[in-house]
Amino acid sequence: MDKIKTLGIKKHLMTAISFFLPIVVASGFLLAIGNMLDGVAIETFSEGFAFADTLTSMGNYGLGLLPMIVSCAISYSIADKPGIAPGLIIGMVAKGIGAGFLGGMLGGYVSGIIVVLLTAGIKVPKWMEGLMPTLVLPFLSSLIAGLVMYYVIGTPINWFTNLITNYLTGLDTSSLFLYGAVIGVLSAIDYGGAINKVVFAFVFALFSEGIYEPVTVLILASMVTPFGLTMAFFLGKIIQKEIFNRQEIETLKTAFPMGICQITEGCFPIVLNDLVRNVIATGVGGGIGGGLSMLWGADSHIPASGMFAVATMTRPWAFIGALMIGSFATAVTILVLKKRVDPNAEVVVVEKAEEEISWDDLTIN
Repeated sequence: MDKIKTLGIKKHLMTAISFFLPIVVASGFLLAIGNMLDGVAIETFSEGFAFADTLTSMGNYGLGLLPMIVSCAISYSIADKPGIAPGLIIGMVAKGIGAGFLGGMLGGYVSGIIVVLLTAGIKVPKWMEGLMPTLVLPFLSSLIAGLVMYYVIGTPINWFTNLITNYLTGLDTSSLFLYGAVIGVLSAIDYGGAINKVVFAFVFALFSEGIYEPVTVLILASMVTPFGLTMAFFLGKIIQKEIFNRQEIETLKTAFPMGICQITEGCFPIVLNDLVRNVIATGVGGGIGGGLSMLWGADSHIPASGMFAVATMTRPWAFIGALMIGSFATAVTILVLKKRVDPNAEVVVVEKAEEEISWDDLTIN
């Protein structure tokens, strides 16, 4: 029971994200390229197929695995190897009953917790201990978790998924901008940290239901900081207000290329030098860019990869326009908030020399 009390909900979700994100990106690219080449899913292998059809089919297969992957990853993170079998089976149940990604995610927690409880509660003779991880635990945990999914949580998850899907698809334009702005701010202000990951789990659940706009906002929000700070550097040159010192200018040379790939961490040396002002500027840009992206219907068919995701969108102009406006808002805000500095000044770190210890001062009473 102590393991259940100390169960790290967020830790296991982060593990699941690290498991399925590469699969989603690969599958999304395959599907997007296949669709751009007019590929269709292969129904019968013997009837023949085109090259584009193979890409579309592989992409569909990969994305169809998501409930199983997230369920297995969470269950494995909680219960180690004994959690793999029930996690996979319950993920398949979630897909079969239409509970989708949310069902797989919740099913992973159910499976892992049940395995931990069974491990703590079942005592077997020594000669049977070898059968616990290969027979007893997988069978009993799959049986119990499957029944919980079918008879307890499956229907509520279906109801909630349909409710939120119908609600978001029926939003008017003003509400679209507001929701996009909220997602944009929350995704941007902690620079890929815990808040960003929680938002990712939510928007990815919508992504798995075919609602692509929220996850596109998250992609944009992750790029606003490096793009905005780079814009601020050039705008500062034009208006003759330098706000970056020499080390920060050098940082921008790597931060911007990393930002193109949706990697925000390259900006950390600049952000941490003036955290409050940078968070404000990032929030402004993420909110404006996210609201416009949602309003204009930018729809990435993969949940990451920055500018590389543009090729998968039906409205690439919407994403690029929202990104540029949001980045410009970040640039203007940081230029207003920060004080002028000398761009040629070195950042001097003063290290205090340690006092030498003199043995003459040592006295023994």
